[in-house]
Amino acid sequence: MNIPDDIRVDLSGMKAIRKELHRYPEIGLEERRTAEMIGDHLAALGYQVHRGLAKTAVVGTLQNGGSNRAIGLRADMDGLPIREQTGLVYASQNPGKMHACGHDGHMAMLLGAAKTIAKRRRFDGIVHLIFQPAEENCGGAKMMVEEGLFDLFPCDAVFSLHNDPTLPLGQFALRDGPIMAAVDEARITLHGRGGHGAEPENTADPIVAGASIVMALQTIVSRNIQAFDPAVITVGSFHGGSASNIIPNEVEIVVGIRSFDPTTRDFIEKRITEIANFQAESFSMAASVNYERSYDATVNHTAETNFLRIQAVQFAGVEKVTDLDQPRMGSEDFTYMLQACPGCYFFIGTASTPDIRPLHHPGYDFNDDILPIGAGFWTRLTEAFLAPDKPYASGTRR
Repeated sequence: MNIPDDIRVDLSGMKAIRKELHRYPEIGLEERRTAEMIGDHLAALGYQVHRGLAKTAVVGTLQNGGSNRAIGLRADMDGLPIREQTGLVYASQNPGKMHACGHDGHMAMLLGAAKTIAKRRRFDGIVHLIFQPAEENCGGAKMMVEEGLFDLFPCDAVFSLHNDPTLPLGQFALRDGPIMAAVDEARITLHGRGGHGAEPENTADPIVAGASIVMALQTIVSRNIQAFDPAVITVGSFHGGSASNIIPNEVEIVVGIRSFDPTTRDFIEKRITEIANFQAESFSMAASVNYERSYDATVNHTAETNFLRIQAVQFAGVEKVTDLDQPRMGSEDFTYMLQACPGCYFFIGTASTPDIRPLHHPGYDFNDDILPIGAGFWTRLTEAFLAPDKPYASGTRR
């Protein structure tokens, strides 16, 4: 892709930042070294730096001209509890932690854009660069919103991107409306009556009951939910027993749930609870269900999605911009920023070779070829949104 000459960014600088971030990953709400590095970079570029939301978040603010219109650009900061297996010279120095989702690249792109935006100053308004902790596990976006993110830094719109190694290099993918799923987890504990494996008639076997529950759970999506209403129910863990001649007292089943429609989400919770209880009762035992709701579905706003699509086409070409036919079943806590402020979440492809590792893989590494594309587009989007001669207009600032 040919990045327009007038918004070319410092590629060597971004690569150095990205590799330094990759070398020292930190997991959710522990991103202290990461936050210090980001804050120092932003301050050196002339941004006002705010620290402390959601423990380790950093927000850099730059104002130019007299307008109070404002745009927010968000990058996630946290790594994952994965032991890196890349063999890279800049591989993780923090044992058991790595940037296996590309958040190091997201931060580097936004810092690269920060430099170009500050240098050019071709905007009229306010830029808020939001570096958010704990996307992977603790809901850092929700914490930031609840602690007053948009009260302290009002935005007319907020945007975020994620790298995607399943898409061709430089391919933009977006979608109006739902783009990422809600995610929940159910822990089902079966309380049986253990005993000798040679005398099952004197027990209430929770393994057999658990197997029945696993099979029954498969009928929720296939028989209780409309075919055009996307949902996934996955039994990811089944724990019970220790030997072939021992029937255990208890079994634990852990279930992951993905959905989009709030009514469907409610129904699935109800149905999982019913199946667990009634199946357990049919085997003369009891079940307890701990159902926890995690991130809500990520839903893009129409006006902001349309605006971003126009800018992406002008930046990359129409052949490089795709509207997704279906939302993704992954989840993303950027949803809570979109619930508080209009905006759009989108993907940029990073696949340049057939064997690139998927996200969350111990051998994954961010493709640095995407750095100038992401940083250049952030610059383009900011200057278009805050253009002095063509002010962006959407709904009322929230």
